[in-house]
Amino acid sequence: MRVAALDCGTNSLRLLVADLEPALGRAVEVERRTTIVRLGQDVDRTGVFAETALQRTFVTLEEYATVIAALEVSATRMVATSAARDVANRDVFVSGVRDRLGVAPDVISGDEEALLSYDGATRGLSELPWVEEPVVVLDIGGGSTEFVVAADGGNGGYRGQGRSRDGVGVRGQSLDIGSVRMSERHLHSDPPSRREVAALVADVDAALGRLEERFVRPGTLVGVAGTITTMVAMSLGLARYDRDRIHHARVPAASLLTAIDKIVAMTVAERAALGFMAPGRADVIAGGALVLGQVVRHTRAQSLVASEHDILDGIAWSLV
Repeated sequence: MRVAALDCGTNSLRLLVADLEPALGRAVEVERRTTIVRLGQDVDRTGVFAETALQRTFVTLEEYATVIAALEVSATRMVATSAARDVANRDVFVSGVRDRLGVAPDVISGDEEALLSYDGATRGLSELPWVEEPVVVLDIGGGSTEFVVAADGGNGGYRGQGRSRDGVGVRGQSLDIGSVRMSERHLHSDPPSRREVAALVADVDAALGRLEERFVRPGTLVGVAGTITTMVAMSLGLARYDRDRIHHARVPAASLLTAIDKIVAMTVAERAALGFMAPGRADVIAGGALVLGQVVRHTRAQSLVASEHDILDGIAWSLV
């Protein structure tokens, strides 16, 4: 069964086309694309999608729709997360997506976002011999950060049991501390000043003070999405972005924190020049990295495992 999954977040719009074999639990990737559209530009301040942000998103959607048509998929699902939940002009976004893609976006709850992220991130994790329970999935987006764990604190979720569309089997918590939201709120100098960094860290720490105890001291912390995979690339010293090197790489917390300090100290131009930096991410990666650093400290994680499989994969599997 060939399916198309789209994930529209605060910062990026992503597409996965995959051939799924449900009987075997296997997926063969046909096409995967990521485009930084910054849909959530200024949403934290204005409460609405900016016209320019909508147009960037719609142009990319038209490109993706052409790819989907050419690849003859049998089912398509698009999910919209943090930014689309917050805005007053959501109807403009929904109708624009429907006109271009042929299906309306599902503006999902934080609970379903947690479920889809966990399902995608933990597929194949049981093949790693050093995985310890509980497994906590961390997803740092543009507008929010999600934490997800198996409901029983054990292996029910990541070994493929107890998952369902209504979220039974996992527990998640969403905090409004995404990379775009934090960068727009606090980081106005280039590079950020000490005062700006301190204000952002204080904001993140206040949010993490509400984090449920179930997410602290994970046996294995699994990180997904662009902020985390970019910082893992930095920690590994990669000259260019290499999905195969990043996927299931286990990075010690100390190495990750060192990389975060380095990226925050750089100018936007210096970050953009890094071979692994995605276009359009350089101006918000410092904000996301600082969120990541405080999460690592707060949860007392000893290391982080990166996963290139994430909510996109979960969306794809939800179609069967």
